[in-house]
Amino acid sequence: MTTTSFYPERVEAVRRHAADDDTAALVAELAEIARLNGGHWGYDGRAVTDVLDGLPTDRRIRLATALVDRLEAGDPDDGTSLDTLLTILVRHLRAVVPVADARRLLGYAARQWTWWPADELGGLARVVHDADGTLPGQLVAVLRRTLLDVYDSGAVLQDLVREVREPLLNPGEAWADRVLAELPGLGAGWPELVAHTLTATAARPTAKWERQAGTLLDRVGRDAYRDVALGWLSLVGRPRTAPLRPAAFGYDISQAYDPYNATALRGLLWLLALAGADDAGATRELGRLVETSLRKVPGLGPRSPKVANAAVHALSRLDGEHALAQLARLTARITYKGTLKELNAALDRRATALGLSRAEVEELAVPAYGLTEVGRRVETLGDATAELVVEAGGVALRWRNAAGRPVRTVPAAVRRDHADELRELKAAVKDVDKMLAAQAERLDRHFLAQRCWRFAAWRARYLDHPLVGTLGRRLIWLVDGVPCGFAEGALRTVDGAAVAPGDDAEVRLWHPIGRAVAEVLAWREWLERHAVVQPFKQAHREVYLLTAAEERTGVYSNRFAAHVLRQHQFHALAAVRGWRNRLRLMVDDTYPPASRELPEWGLRAEYWVEGAGDEYGTDTTEAGAYLRLVTDQVRFYPLAAPENNAHAGGGGYEQWVRPGADPVAPLPLEQIPPLVFSEVMRDVDLFVGVASVGNDPTWQDGGPAGRYREYWHSYGFGELSGTAETRRDLLVRLVPRLAIADRCQVEGRFLLVRGDLRSYQIHLGSGNILMSPNDEYLCIVPQQSVAVGTGDVFLPFEGDRMLGVILSKALLLARDTEITDPTILAQLRRR
Repeated sequence: MTTTSFYPERVEAVRRHAADDDTAALVAELAEIARLNGGHWGYDGRAVTDVLDGLPTDRRIRLATALVDRLEAGDPDDGTSLDTLLTILVRHLRAVVPVADARRLLGYAARQWTWWPADELGGLARVVHDADGTLPGQLVAVLRRTLLDVYDSGAVLQDLVREVREPLLNPGEAWADRVLAELPGLGAGWPELVAHTLTATAARPTAKWERQAGTLLDRVGRDAYRDVALGWLSLVGRPRTAPLRPAAFGYDISQAYDPYNATALRGLLWLLALAGADDAGATRELGRLVETSLRKVPGLGPRSPKVANAAVHALSRLDGEHALAQLARLTARITYKGTLKELNAALDRRATALGLSRAEVEELAVPAYGLTEVGRRVETLGDATAELVVEAGGVALRWRNAAGRPVRTVPAAVRRDHADELRELKAAVKDVDKMLAAQAERLDRHFLAQRCWRFAAWRARYLDHPLVGTLGRRLIWLVDGVPCGFAEGALRTVDGAAVAPGDDAEVRLWHPIGRAVAEVLAWREWLERHAVVQPFKQAHREVYLLTAAEERTGVYSNRFAAHVLRQHQFHALAAVRGWRNRLRLMVDDTYPPASRELPEWGLRAEYWVEGAGDEYGTDTTEAGAYLRLVTDQVRFYPLAAPENNAHAGGGGYEQWVRPGADPVAPLPLEQIPPLVFSEVMRDVDLFVGVASVGNDPTWQDGGPAGRYREYWHSYGFGELSGTAETRRDLLVRLVPRLAIADRCQVEGRFLLVRGDLRSYQIHLGSGNILMSPNDEYLCIVPQQSVAVGTGDVFLPFEGDRMLGVILSKALLLARDTEITDPTILAQLRRR
């Protein structure tokens, strides 16, 4: 904002109110200026702040107090915070502020995450500390966080923080509040033990740190520490108990970890490993902490990688099967690079110690969770019976009463007399559900890993394993080259013949590439005939072969170029699929393309992308990250080839090579093994299919200034991708079985639905809808947090949410006279 827009008259008003000693009018004028300038008091704002700095000390103190009153009132007309202006007023005051006023100013400061300038905060806090002999816990927390956050915090603040020892932890987090509440009643040794956790400032515990920790653990009792600490740790990750004022710019501090307390958390986790807590409950909590600590906060990123890494370290120090199972599960689920590196190193060390390959350790690490047969566990609790069942739809816990009749809820007698067993059983359900998801992802990676087993080992680990067997029995395998599936208690060919191979027979995971079309179709029919729901696409897996256009371009594919993707969604999905990617900021910097390393094949795949747009704020987040990307070529390079880089906003990729070295050319696509090419292109198709702005039903206006309207329409109603073609083929078979079959048919790129009010065309790629007459657009937004319902329709694989969206829209629109949603009705009635 320039001075010509409002400052001449505003500055004159500030001078007039200051001269008249009219504090109320001055505060109102300053609040209006703060609203107009967005809280930025530098540059042109100096015309105002110089006037305030020139006020006598007593007047500045009164003005600061009045500003605190205004801030505490939370006047919505302020528009933005006056915090910075308050800081400017008190920066020269320090010890001349009366104690009563200092308490009020610090009371406001105690509701902040940090405060700048730090030394001025320390000076005011020193006034109160010297007068009262203590400081409020919330204020101490601000002092500590400020000291950790500010580069040049000043000697005053540093000396005060070193002097103030209470509270031991920063209050305001549920787990820290519990520690502070329980610590006085735990007895001797506990305060010293918790104080020792605050010295866990290194990435790894030193030998000296562990010796001291061991002595302190022996004093309080290792079993006692385990029980108490797990109670504390179970509260980590909950929202703050003491709300703080949100910053004008920045992240959601209510979801962030207090950085001072995070050091203590790291120490508590190291202690848990030293205490030898290798039972299911302790390792389950460690695994939860890894995931909770890596949960992303917008504007911040992962909450606390150092806490996540400490939990991984603790798991790596425990030798039992429960810790190994958590490490294996987390390796398949975690995408944050630093923590994933720690997990991989821990599993590699365990594999070396056991004399096994890494893959074998991951297979052997899967526990049975009490399942006594494939997918089933039965527990008798008093007169009631609980059955834990693993099915295609997930994990279910079913109950029977004393009479043997099924009941929907947990019997009252079980809740009353078997609370501990019930708690363990419910925890097992959650553990099984998490491990199933991790194992499905691990199995999906086997297509490119080309894993091979001897039949006896494979049968124990994949067919008859109580948990993994629920996945393995829903997949197709090659046994000595013969495709087999599990049905009616045995391995069978597609024709139903039982297969009984020897223990040394070779087993691989079947992939449709290179198989005859008739064979692939036969297996699809086999899945439907036996009602087998595969954990991921296998028989229906998309196959991508070289096109004529790719044969002409030779070394790159443009098949998925010129798309507009939501960057953050693309980034998250790329990590899940094993691609390396960096979020692009609108800065003068270079970035490598999204890439996936394929060490088994000596290759690296690259997907070239660049930032879309050039308007900061419109095309970026507040932190400056591009909201959208534009896509370009897919290329393949030798694994060791130099990395390509391009400017964040585009301009072409080029390799950075050492002086005297030559660039490495991309490999001809015809030299890429068909399986590798197909799986990489399938990933890229997935990125586009999920992250494209074209499948967002709310983007019919084309986004900012309508600039993507043409792309949105061409994608949302255009030619089908490989994934959408697979969806189309399946729908051709499914539609005749629908309850609304007489109202639906697949035609070209659309599922046509006849309602009573209108007729509809649902695009099989984007799920977007056109309705008669005149192909008018119909916007129906599925809820992301709610599972998409498809009625009793049998789907032969899991994981295609868009297929569920299309079917649910068809079921809705076929009975359009029963629709009650006012937003949809308004569109249907518009003519």
